[in-house]
Amino acid sequence: MNLPFAEPYKIKMVETIRKSSRVEREQWIKEACYNLFSLRSEQVFIDLLTDSGTGSMSDKQWSAMMEGDESYAGARSYYRLQEVICETIGYPYFLPTHQGRAAENVLFSSMVKAGDILPGNAHFDTTKGHIEFRKAQAIDCTIAEAFDTTYECPFKGNFDLNKLEEVLKKYPKEQIPCIVVTVTNNTAGGQPVSMENIKRVAALAQKYGVKILIDAARFAENAYFIKTREQGYADKGIREIVKEMFSYADFMTMSAKKDAIVNMGGFISFRHREDWEKCQMYTIIYEGFITYGGMSGRDMNALAQGLIEGTEFDYLASRIGQVAYLAQKLDEYGVPYQRPAGGHAIFVDANKVLPQVPKEEFVAQTLGIELYLEAGIRGVEIGTLLADRDPVSRENRYPALELLRLAIPRRVYTNNHMDYVAAALKNVYDRRQVINRGYVIVKELPIMRHFTVRLRPAQ
Repeated sequence: MNLPFAEPYKIKMVETIRKSSRVEREQWIKEACYNLFSLRSEQVFIDLLTDSGTGSMSDKQWSAMMEGDESYAGARSYYRLQEVICETIGYPYFLPTHQGRAAENVLFSSMVKAGDILPGNAHFDTTKGHIEFRKAQAIDCTIAEAFDTTYECPFKGNFDLNKLEEVLKKYPKEQIPCIVVTVTNNTAGGQPVSMENIKRVAALAQKYGVKILIDAARFAENAYFIKTREQGYADKGIREIVKEMFSYADFMTMSAKKDAIVNMGGFISFRHREDWEKCQMYTIIYEGFITYGGMSGRDMNALAQGLIEGTEFDYLASRIGQVAYLAQKLDEYGVPYQRPAGGHAIFVDANKVLPQVPKEEFVAQTLGIELYLEAGIRGVEIGTLLADRDPVSRENRYPALELLRLAIPRRVYTNNHMDYVAAALKNVYDRRQVINRGYVIVKELPIMRHFTVRLRPAQ
């Protein structure tokens, strides 16, 4: 018989997690003003809030940390990371930052001005926040299929090329600092972008004289999907696919807390020296000197090793396979989610689970609170709260999808934990008819409100 799949690692250390009672959880979520971000970690049994910085580092990563060079300027760790980035991405220049949003801050400070237009395939929250903070506009050019959670499409994160070209035709190239290609497309459900689509976006960028930025937080997962789903790539290695992906762009930002499997870190990498030089001043202002940029030498060493491990096929098959396993359990229970399962998370379709909750009362947030009350599982809302208000009218923006994201940390939980999550979702789904009201805002920030918003139950 064929041997079943087994994880390509073994467990060396464990951390105890504690189950709580529903009475405790009801009190804790009330004290947190019904914001899942405001819960203390010990109040959570299975934490699927994010896969950012929550993975388990390997023995080789911990070993590399011990050899970190903490020199302020010219540290060995910087040059080691530069070597690995060049080997993995193919770009000769990079600037370290303390995380992905810091990389966006540095890059956008050098290139985005008020009135600019940045088309993309569903910019994620920090990207859109940095754009709108600078009085620029993020325009979503994702394919329509991404907004039908029941539709099976292998590359649901793709650009609608007609929409993109309409934007490029409408605005002068001086007003478009770059096209933002997010791989994988997080907002659309962790959905991949095909190589063919990236090529055609690059052709349009060249035609209209604009640059391409890849938001590369989950670039390795995207490469895995290209290898396993796209014709002509089955026999190519992950790193070969990665280099081709980046060959079509001019620069990239990365939250290394995702596919590089570190707890903190990020970077910007550049094809062109002039772009690298333009960003150096902002790195020094916001992050630190250009050879550490907000990171310690030990963290740069761990990041370098993580890039190597994160682009190994067996690791990716295990990691993405666990997401698929949870999806299979939800299929058995009839719980609706964004299909097919993405690379890093399951995105539960909250509108289909709770259709009777008014959209003004934050449907996906309501589902997230119900799942926490049910079983101590923490997810995150990808819906109206995250969409923020329109910067001009200040009215709520209601996105086409209300999703509860259950982001699975790398090398942390077992499939038994996934069984627990699936069963808890089934319980909530089975009592969905009695969940009729959601929540209203008590206090919010003007941008990226979902991190700190205060809510109360709707009356």
